[in-house]
This record gives sequence, structure tokens and C-alpha cells, in this order.
Amino acid sequence: MTDGTTGGRPGRGDTGPDRTRLIIGGGAAAILLAIIGAAGGWVLAGDQVRPGPVSSAATGTPTPSPTGRISPPQERPTPNTATTPSSSPSPSRPTGLTVPDLVGADFEEAREELRDLGLGWQLVFGSGDSSSVRSTDPAPGTPVRRGVTVKINVAGAAPPNEVPDLTGETCNEARDELVDDGFSPRYPNGRSGTVTSQQPPGGTVGRWNDVVQIWCGTPPSADASTPAP
Repeated sequence: MTDGTTGGRPGRGDTGPDRTRLIIGGGAAAILLAIIGAAGGWVLAGDQVRPGPVSSAATGTPTPSPTGRISPPQERPTPNTATTPSSSPSPSRPTGLTVPDLVGADFEEAREELRDLGLGWQLVFGSGDSSSVRSTDPAPGTPVRRGVTVKINVAGAAPPNEVPDLTGETCNEARDELVDDGFSPRYPNGRSGTVTSQQPPGGTVGRWNDVVQIWCGTPPSADASTPAP
């Protein structure tokens, strides 16, 4: 009669404690591996959706520095589009006015022609006997503007000229008369009012370009009216 064992080894139906421990240990290991795998997948998934740092240049907000100070946003340099003004002078508009050819004409006729053109004149007399124009400055044909003074060089000396009597005239009237007669007016006490005195007096024979002083408004003192020796 046998007891169900063969050579002292347990049979197939034996459920000893060693087999139970093996089953429990394997199950615990499987559960632990499942937990670790799930945790690793969650970490990887979280890394993929985590937003990166936002650039301060894109948001326009200042970025804090390591010292705690807030640095202002940097502005982009603006290209310099200003143009440098040209140093070359702009050409003046042509007026079509030129110095007439006055060479050979009588100096009084030359003066009237310049007056009609709106130009000034300055008579410069020589030492001869001729009253004709020797040259002009600017030269004939030179473009000029109205009001420019043209120097008239006369070949001969200044001819005699009688000083007009200006007493009682307004200062402006006396000035115009002196200029027309070829004299150079001077105003010791201004140009307002009527002429109360003049030097030299009317009727004195002088020469073209001589200076005539006229006192307007207030008569001159005795010392001022006396010509210097």
C-alpha cells in the first residue's frame, strides 16, 4: 500500500508555501512595473505640452534682471532718412535786365537811361574835357537786378553846377531836386519837416557831385551853419 508519494518528492497536487510566495512576488512585481510605466508616461506627456519661455521682445514687457531690476524694453533703431541740405547756393532767378552799353554817351544821358531802367548810378569824373562815358562797372551786358548801382566813369572833369535854393521845401522835395541837379544831399539833423537852411546857399556855383547840406525842421546853430575853413 502506497501513501501517494514517489521517492519522497511531493506530488502534483502539492500546494506548498514556496509556490504561494512565488505567485505573490510575481504579482507584486507586475503591479510595480505597471505603476512605474504609468508614471513615466505621464512625465513624458507633461514635458511635451509644457509651454516654453515667452520672449520679452514679443510681449513688450520688461524682463527682470538677475539683480531684481527691471530693464526697459529695447527700442529698435530707426533708420536715418533725413537728407543733408545741399551747400551749393540756389541759382537766382533771371530778371532779363542787363547793363546797357553807355560807352561814348553823354554822362547826363547815361544817367537818365539808368534811372529809367530802375538802376542806380555813381558818377566818377576824370581829368579831361570830355563829358562822354569812358566805361561802366559792371560792364555792358552784365545781368543785374533792379536797384543795383552802376558806376559811370566819365572821361572829363566834373562840369560847373549851380546849387538850387531849397529853403521852404520839404526835406524829400529838396532831396529829389539835389539828386536831379547832380548834387549829393546830406541831412545833419534828420529828414523830417521843411528846409530851414542849407549849405552852400542857393545860387552858389559848385560842381557835379558836390555835397549840399540841408537842415530840415530845426534851423542849425550859428557854428553849424558856418562852413569850415
